[in-house]
Amino acid sequence: MRTGAGGVTARPPRRRPASPARRSGWTPWLYLLPALVLLGGLLVYPIYQLGLISFLEYTQAQVSGGEPTTFQGFGNYATLFRDSQFWQVLLATVVFAAACVVATLVTGCALAVLLTRIRAVPRLALMLAALGAWATPAITGSTVWVFLFDPDFGPVNKVLGLGDFSWTYGRWSAFVLVLLEVLWCSFPFVMVTVYAGIRAIPTEVLEAASLDGASQWRIWRSVMAPMLRPILIVVTIQSVIWDFKVFTQIYVMTNGGGIAGQNLVLNVYAYQKAFASSQYSLGSAIGVVMLVILLAVTLVYLRLVRRQGEEL
Repeated sequence: MRTGAGGVTARPPRRRPASPARRSGWTPWLYLLPALVLLGGLLVYPIYQLGLISFLEYTQAQVSGGEPTTFQGFGNYATLFRDSQFWQVLLATVVFAAACVVATLVTGCALAVLLTRIRAVPRLALMLAALGAWATPAITGSTVWVFLFDPDFGPVNKVLGLGDFSWTYGRWSAFVLVLLEVLWCSFPFVMVTVYAGIRAIPTEVLEAASLDGASQWRIWRSVMAPMLRPILIVVTIQSVIWDFKVFTQIYVMTNGGGIAGQNLVLNVYAYQKAFASSQYSLGSAIGVVMLVILLAVTLVYLRLVRRQGEEL
């Protein structure tokens, strides 16, 4: 305490107690700390190593210790971008991933709507069948699909009357075959997620649209899709990430990328550069390019959605 003018005693200002929100500001981060540490070890450090190797000369000679590792700067990226095969593979990857995403979303959303229209027993059977396909390992599913479409012993050619037609010989037929397998193991995620979102929509809204004479397509486009937009954003981004980095299906079903590499995608191309040719730095550069493309696509998509006024 101190004495002010006129002998009036002035009391020091009292400190306001910290608000509960301020006191607990660090509490969520403390709960997230174990997960952040785990993600840092599983994601951040490998990405750092991937980027580091992409700037070095790192081949089998450096791995075995026969030659020293040297810094190349952007030399590996310059070599990669001058390679015409890289651009062909990149274009094929983008087109193939886009086709897979569209097919997965259309099939998953259509079956999700179908689940709301059928009875309990068929619904349960469809859910179990879809979840079985979803739970099947990629290498197992790919091997089964190769057998189903085998030109000599596969039942598909016999049913369709295609004789000894080889699906993996032609470039486009091989991509179609892989697309069908990717669709088979990917649509259940979209179907289950969208179905859960549809069940959360108030039935009064759907009944009102039906009483107004709206068709099923109109109800989906004007009522369901806008209300399911956050869910559709999630499944779209997930599908883009999964389908852009497809590896197992292409590698198994086309025997490492098809005849003369006609069915290569970026993931298989990076594998061939890194492990088949022992050019680990070029393989790492391809991995960094894939990471940048996926981040750019995700950020652009989220930005477009936020411009439409949809908060995630």
